[in-house]
Parts: sequence; C-alpha cells; structure tokens
Amino acid sequence: MDSTRRFGKYRIEREVLDEERLEELTQRKTYSEIHPPLTNLMSTFPVLYWLPKYSVWDYGMPDIVSGISVGIMHLPQGMAYALLASLPPVFGLYTSLYPPLIYFFFGTSRHISIGTFTVLSIMVGSVTERLAPDGDFLQSNGTNMTGDVDIAARDTYRVQVAAATTVLGGLIQVLLGVVKFGFVGTYLSEPLVRAYTTAASVHAVGAQLKYIFGVSPKRFSGPLSLIYTMWDVFILLPKTHLPTLVVSAVTIALLIVAKELNVFLRRKLPVPVPVELITIVVATLVSSYGHLNHNYSVSVVGEIPSGLSSPSVPDVSLFGKVIGDAFALAIVGYAISISLGKTFALKHGYKVDSNQELVALGLSNAVGGFFQCFSVCPSMSRSLIQESTGGKTQVMASAVIVLVTVLKLGTLFQELPKAVLASIVFVNLKGMFKQYADIVTLWRSSKIDLVVWLVTWISTLLLNLDLGLAASITFALFTVIFRTQLPTYSVLGNIPGTELYVDMETHKEAREIPGVTIFHSSATVYFANAELYLEALKEKVSAARTQSRLERELQQRNFQNSSQKLLAGQAIGIH
Repeated sequence: MDSTRRFGKYRIEREVLDEERLEELTQRKTYSEIHPPLTNLMSTFPVLYWLPKYSVWDYGMPDIVSGISVGIMHLPQGMAYALLASLPPVFGLYTSLYPPLIYFFFGTSRHISIGTFTVLSIMVGSVTERLAPDGDFLQSNGTNMTGDVDIAARDTYRVQVAAATTVLGGLIQVLLGVVKFGFVGTYLSEPLVRAYTTAASVHAVGAQLKYIFGVSPKRFSGPLSLIYTMWDVFILLPKTHLPTLVVSAVTIALLIVAKELNVFLRRKLPVPVPVELITIVVATLVSSYGHLNHNYSVSVVGEIPSGLSSPSVPDVSLFGKVIGDAFALAIVGYAISISLGKTFALKHGYKVDSNQELVALGLSNAVGGFFQCFSVCPSMSRSLIQESTGGKTQVMASAVIVLVTVLKLGTLFQELPKAVLASIVFVNLKGMFKQYADIVTLWRSSKIDLVVWLVTWISTLLLNLDLGLAASITFALFTVIFRTQLPTYSVLGNIPGTELYVDMETHKEAREIPGVTIFHSSATVYFANAELYLEALKEKVSAARTQSRLERELQQRNFQNSSQKLLAGQAIGIH
C-alpha cells in the first residue's frame, strides 16, 4: 500500500482482495491454535490449573482446619436435611460425601461448600412424598389393609424417586452448561431468589412440625397444599406427643442460646463451636441411656447402615414423572450456586465460570444420583465457615470427616430423636426468615423489585415450589418487558455553572445547549420498543424546542420591558 498527496488530499491505492487472497494474507488460525488442547483440558478440569501451583506451606494448614470445620457441619445438616427430603438420614450423609468429591475436580469456586441445602431438600421432599405417599404402602394382614405403613418399602421407593430426580436434574444442568446457557442465571434476579427461598423456608417449617409435635398429619400435594397441611397440624395439636414436644423445645432453646453465644464470641474464637454436632451427640447419649424410644415412644432415627452405598442405575421410567421437578431443581440449585460463587470470587479477587459451574454442579448431581444422593448446591452457612476459617481451595478434609462417620460412626446415631434433627432445621431457618426485611428495603429502592418479591413469595406459598417457581420466573420476565415498553424519556438540559444535566421538564434551571439536543431513555432500544422510542423522541424534542422558544420570547419581553422602564426613568430624570 502506498499513499501520495495530491492537491492537499490523500489518495490511497491498494490491491483489491478476494476472500481467498484475504485468507492467504491474514493467515487465519485453526481451532486448535485458538483453543489449545491444554487450555481446553484445564477449562474442563479446573483442578489441573490450581493443583500444580498448590502451596502446602501457605494453604495446607488453613485448608485442613477449614475442611474439618465444614465436615463437622456436614454431619448434622446432612441427617437433618434428609428428613426434609423425606428420606432416611444416612442418605443425607451420602449426599455430603460424593457430590463434593466431584465438584473438587470440575468446580471453579474456591470457597463454596457443596452438599445438602434447605430449599433443594424441601423440593426433593415434595417429589418423594407425592410419588410415594404413605397410603401406597399400607401393610396387609391377609384379609384387609391395616393402618401400619411398610416403612422399608416406602423408603426404598422414595430413594429411587430422589435419585432419579437428582440424576435428571444434573443432566439438565450439564446440558445447559455445554450449550453455554450459564447466562440464564441473570434472569433470576436477587429479589426473586431471596423471595423464593423465604417462601421455601415456610414450607420447611410445615414439613418439620410433625416431628416437633409428634403428630401425623395427612400429606397433601398440589396448589394450596401448604395451607391444608398447616390446618391439619393445627387440628392435631390437642394430640401432641408431650415427650417429643419437650425434646423439641429443649433442643430449640439450647441451639438458639448456643448460636447467639457463637455470634457474640466469634472474634475471640478461632473457629465457631460446632453446636449442631454437640447437640446431636448429647441428644443421642440422653436418648440411648434414657431409653426415650422404649419408655416414652419418642421417634428416633433407627437403623443406620454402616459402609458405603454401591452405585446403581436410577429408574429411568421415573424420568417422565419428575422432569418438571428436575428442571426446577436444576435452575434453583444453579441460581444459588452462581450467586454464592460470584460473591466470594469478587471478595477474594478471582473469577468463576458460569458455564463451567453449571457443568460442575450437574456432574455432582448426576454422579451423586447413582450413589443414592439427592440434589445438592452450596450452603451459605458452610461456605461462610469455609471462608472465615481461612480455606483457600476445595480440599478433601470435609469429605474425610463424612467418610469416617459413614464407615464407622453412623450406627452410633441410631437412637438420635428425629425431633432433634427437626429442631436443627427449624433454628437454621432463622437466616431465611430475616429476609422479610427485604420488603422494607425494596419499598425504598425499587417498587417493581418489591412487586417481584411479593408475587414470588405468594405464588410459591400457594402454588407449591415447582409451580411457584414457574409463575415467578414468568412474572419476572413480564416485568422486564414492562420496563422496556414503558421507559422514561427526557430531554436533558445543563445547570448553568455546573457539569450536571437534568430533565428540562422537571427542573426550572435546566438550560438547553444551543444547537444540541440531548435525548435520554431509561431502556435500551430494540425492535419491540423502537417505534415507541421514535415517537417519544419526536414528541420530547418538539416540546423542548417549543419550551426553549417560549423561554427566549419571555426573556426578550422581559428585556424589552426592562429597557422601556430604564428609558422612562431616564426621561423622567431629564425632565
């Protein structure tokens, strides 16, 4: 290419290139050059990126302390949240073991703690109890059906339902991650997620009341099932089992006091006191030596098999019955995971890959389902412990704690009252109930976000967790459309003597810049609101010009009046 200057202008001459010649000159890179195999391998297995750089001297001890602290939390939470999923407690321990091992290899967050979580456990429980109600497992005495439930058969089928739902939900997450659908999390706004988890906490309370009061309410499903369940529990209150209620009340009171002391002394303690673990150990000893089950008919956990569960293929025939629930579990689990992951990543200066997180969480669920685990996602409480105790990476110390418990210590908790586990869930919901303060905050900051919060909360309470989530997302998308279809338009003017530009219609001192019109829209322009944008542009610009013309005419009239008065005054002075 050469350039020559003629008559004060430049003329550029160059070769005319066709596509083939352009490719020859530019030397387009191949796919393997753009995406080297090693880079692809590290993006698929993030552990290969940080593990070779791992410093035992710098990270070893903090990671071990963090892992032990988190592992101790896994034990009571795993068993307690298994009750929420309507499964035997040992499956909560399995769920605290296998999925974190998978996430270790595929996850990109260094601080979130994968395992059981309140909301997902409730959602799994709604599926297991809907497809495997007690009424389907009444035992026969040879002539008719008795009122006794075949608990072993019921629990076996519920485990199959939970495993099938978990595997299907995991496969959905993997598929969404592979097709780069991680951006779906952006449509789950913070008000929606917080309102959903707040409403889910009410469902959790409803699910635990039967253990706390020692009653046996009917199981309802579908819309308004929570209201029906609460009403049935209220009707059964006169039949409350007093020994069970005493165990629940004492446990709740001690847990609240211990947790408040933990908060008060957190700056003086190197690690928080594991109050839940201490509670279940003490409760198990009291129940065992006091024979609460035999003497007072207090319901206990029962047999906990020792050893690891062997993998088994889930019942594929159940996929059609649980696909809606699996999709809801996949979306909610990912929303909680990516929000927590980004929070810690921003605080500690690293990035999490939203699509890889989908794949990692999906594989954790899919593989876990083959070992009879139920759906998992990060827990805020465990993640905070992992971060606050100095954890730097996803170490395996917590898995070792759970593994030892499953292999050797599980049978020791057979006399643990179920009311104690229910009380642990109840007290741990305190943080979610604090989210009702969002109503006041959103009232002051954004009325639309407040409406999203309220609609999500009401629909989740009334329509149940799966339909409530679908209704909430649908309404949230409508609010996005509403915001783009009804934006605020304005013509901006300058405040004299400043660099501020404000709406000329609502501010008296705003002045138009001569020859320049600044038009502002609160929404981006796209095909659905382009015509509205054009109409508003014409209207606002025309109104602004008219206003400016009137202001100029008014200024001229004021100037003329002032001049006339000045001349009249001078004339009077002359006379």
